[in-house]
Amino acid sequence: MDWLAHIGGLRQWARGGVRAPHKPLLLLYALGRFQQDAEGGLRYTAVEGDLQRLLTEYGPPNRTTPAYPFHHLATDGVWEVRTDRGTGSPGTGVRDLRESGATGRLAPDLRAALRRDPQLLVRIVRLLLDLHFPPSLHGELCEAAGLELEWARSEGFSAARGRRDPRMRELVLTAYEYRCAFCGYDGRLGAVPVGLEAAHVRWWAFGGPDVIENGLCLCSLHHKLFDRGVLGIGDGRRVLVSQRFAGHSPAARDQVTALAGRRLLGPRPGGRPVADVHRDWHTRQVFRGEPRLPGQRTDNGTADSGTADNGTRVS
Repeated sequence: MDWLAHIGGLRQWARGGVRAPHKPLLLLYALGRFQQDAEGGLRYTAVEGDLQRLLTEYGPPNRTTPAYPFHHLATDGVWEVRTDRGTGSPGTGVRDLRESGATGRLAPDLRAALRRDPQLLVRIVRLLLDLHFPPSLHGELCEAAGLELEWARSEGFSAARGRRDPRMRELVLTAYEYRCAFCGYDGRLGAVPVGLEAAHVRWWAFGGPDVIENGLCLCSLHHKLFDRGVLGIGDGRRVLVSQRFAGHSPAARDQVTALAGRRLLGPRPGGRPVADVHRDWHTRQVFRGEPRLPGQRTDNGTADSGTADNGTRVS
């Protein structure tokens, strides 16, 4: 069995670039638990909360239930479910999964393969991360799933789509004149830019091309917030800030909530801005909730600055 090819072809609901990482998230969690206890089962009632948190944090913006991947992953030959009545899942009903004592774990053949070749787990995890999530989230996703893999933060080869274009970073940073498109940060260590990254608007894992029209130069903080759906790009190339974001410190206000409504900085004159098709994908598939309005009051009762990048009030 070629487990990498098999897992790379997990059956998922797919239409028009919609994200559906439910099965990959469950499989990452199950692999993390396998590292801790190779023979242990995952009783639905015991892991439901953990799985729901993974889906809420790293799944699509619309709310869903872990009952779906818990039941449906068994059809892919990598997962099995048993209940107090015997083999087989009782279905996708949350109540049925809870009351039947439904317990899942990796399929016997996959568990055996992982015991024979411990590096297989590393390769499977890397494949799942590359196929379904941007590199900025790999490290924290492994931590959230209970996986201990130090390499997870690095970018590189994906068995599914080949290599990224190594020119992407330099092209994007040059187009944006080596400054963050959200906050204007332009730090250097000597002559070398530091803390600046080329962010994909439409994730590379979901067909996002390595072109300037799908890129933004962002500082490390705003890159992470962009990939987590805290920040987005609205009409008129203005910054969106999710109403779900909460921060009480002056830093949170200045670096996040005060960005609402500001125009993006860059690209330089004659440069190619983010294409609407990629911006729209990010808004639908990554951005969380409704955007915060410029000047909208925060949780601590203060108003956002609501100023544009030139210091004037955004109307």
